[in-house]
Amino acid sequence: MNHEERVADAELGAKSIKDLIESYNLIGGFMARNLYDASRVLASMYSDPDVTVILSFTANLVSTGLRGILRGIIERGLADVVITTAGTVDHDVAKSLGGVYFKGSFDIDDSVLLSKGIHRIGNVFVRKEHYGPLVEKAVHSTLSKVNASEIGVRELLWLMADELDDSSIIKASKRSCVPIYIPGFVDGAFGTAILTYNEVQRTRSGGRRINVNVLKDEEEIMNIIYSSKKLGAVIIGGGISKHHVIWWSQFKGGLDYVVYLTTATEWDGSLSGARPKEAVSWGKVKPEAKSAFVLADATITVPILFNYIASEVGFRKRNMGVYPWNCQ
Repeated sequence: MNHEERVADAELGAKSIKDLIESYNLIGGFMARNLYDASRVLASMYSDPDVTVILSFTANLVSTGLRGILRGIIERGLADVVITTAGTVDHDVAKSLGGVYFKGSFDIDDSVLLSKGIHRIGNVFVRKEHYGPLVEKAVHSTLSKVNASEIGVRELLWLMADELDDSSIIKASKRSCVPIYIPGFVDGAFGTAILTYNEVQRTRSGGRRINVNVLKDEEEIMNIIYSSKKLGAVIIGGGISKHHVIWWSQFKGGLDYVVYLTTATEWDGSLSGARPKEAVSWGKVKPEAKSAFVLADATITVPILFNYIASEVGFRKRNMGVYPWNCQ
């Protein structure tokens, strides 16, 4: 490791996103340096024709306007696989079907919000009727069109895409043939709506219950992992969506490229706060992998990093041969 590179003064007047990224390198300290390092890892990863890129993010981000950037990452071919949490479906479906989210406050009296039927996600507000009921309606409508007795989560999402508008992450994933996997799919309005649909069917004469089998998704993930020459990941946030990426990567010898963007710390031993170097001990990240760890709010870092990558890469040509189905 070279510790002789000097810190330099950054100047005002950046004329492009590339200039801004380079200014973080000049600043040279704290998270500015880490953000620059992340840009280098991403640039290397996206220039490697052999890498399968897995994008992982947590659902809270979809409640914000970052949803559009996440959709753009998919549409530009900058992700081959998405692994996320159940709330991503909830927020994406709600917004696509007319749910309105408002700029709120962290400091408001939450009992007042409760009395007004308003949910809070950090400093984002959404009315109760713009959330769960919209998700349930879409899920029930989609399940009523399922002809088989069993369906995978990814398959169900792609079927539901037909109910959604063009702003939807789910719709973009189907159009771009980028599978979305949600290992914890029951942990939200999406999963509960599957349950309520089946409960309604159970009480009806001739009702037909649908088994949503997440193991079908796991088989698809397994096939993609083993069909890939190399693995790379952009992991935004923590929890199950983060762990599922690195867990599966160990069976291919570990990630070759990885960027963690998080606000969690490692001192409590949490998975969410663990740095890439900890995953090396498990074989989830290769010792020689190109990696970066940025401790900062993703609503700040993701627009910077991916506007930069989009300006450098444009539309990425993906290797469609890793999927266990034919993408047209």
